Amino acid sequence: MSVTVRIPTPLRRLTGGADEVQVEAKTVAEAIDALEAKHPGIKERICDEQGEIRRFVNIYVNDEDVRFLEGKDTPVKDGDEISIVPAIAGGAA
Repeated sequence: MSVTVRIPTPLRRLTGGADEVQVEAKTVAEAIDALEAKHPGIKERICDEQGEIRRFVNIYVNDEDVRFLEGKDTPVKDGDEISIVPAIAGGAA
């Protein structure tokens, strides 16, 4: 199943500047692994040492936050879009 992964600007240097990457996957975890196979080094920016999605990285499948679905085990189907959104810190106190 082919899904589109939208790459945030800070990670595009790892994808040769591409803002979208097509991968074959049945879950978010498989999509991350497929992304890593195509673009080594990207998984460590998204996942921690235990393979869990980092706290400051939000991942959405078709605009649904995977934290409220099944996390990295969230299933994806052909044509789905996965967005990786790094959390931005800051703001006024």
